[in-house]
Amino acid sequence: MTTKGTPGRVIRVDEETWAAYGEVCEAKGLSRAADLRVYIKREVAAFRRRQKAEASES
Repeated sequence: MTTKGTPGRVIRVDEETWAAYGEVCEAKGLSRAADLRVYIKREVAAFRRRQKAEASES
C-alpha cells in the first residue's frame, strides 16, 4: 500500500546494487522512491523537450 495515493511499482534490482543505492539516497537525504521519481520526471521532461524541438525543426 502506498502512502501518497500513487500506485506502487515493482522493479528488479540485485541486492548489492539496491543496498548501494540506498546508501547514495541516504547521503542525498532522499528515499529511493523519491530519488527515482526525480529521475523519472527529469527524463520525461528532457524527452518532451527533444520531441518539441524536433517538431519545430520540421
